Amino acid sequence: MEAYTGFQTSLEGKLTFQGVLRLNGRFSGTIESKEGTLIVGKEATIDANILVHIAVVSGEVRGNIQATHRVELHPTARVFGDLIAPVMTVDAGARLNGNFTVWPKDHPGSRPINSQPPPFIAPT
Repeated sequence: MEAYTGFQTSLEGKLTFQGVLRLNGRFSGTIESKEGTLIVGKEATIDANILVHIAVVSGEVRGNIQATHRVELHPTARVFGDLIAPVMTVDAGARLNGNFTVWPKDHPGSRPINSQPPPFIAPT
């Protein structure tokens, strides 16, 4: 399944999805997907904690991002929050105002979302 929101879309609440979701507008709340890929477009403004399999960010995110597989920050990305993932790529020009933690895939914080402990626990 693929879903897309346009530039003038504004949504609020708890968003759960499967497959690929591309957000280009505004979203406020929480975003979760056990095995999904979230793509934050260049014009998007997201105010949410995010728990997904893969996060690809080109726009603005105000909140923590936890990915069970990887996080990608592209040159136009602006993230104001913490990142947690086993793999991260940060392109030149991307801005991060927060901390990042890289955990191996077998770390408790990297478990699939439906079986993980509370998000954003400190590494041991």
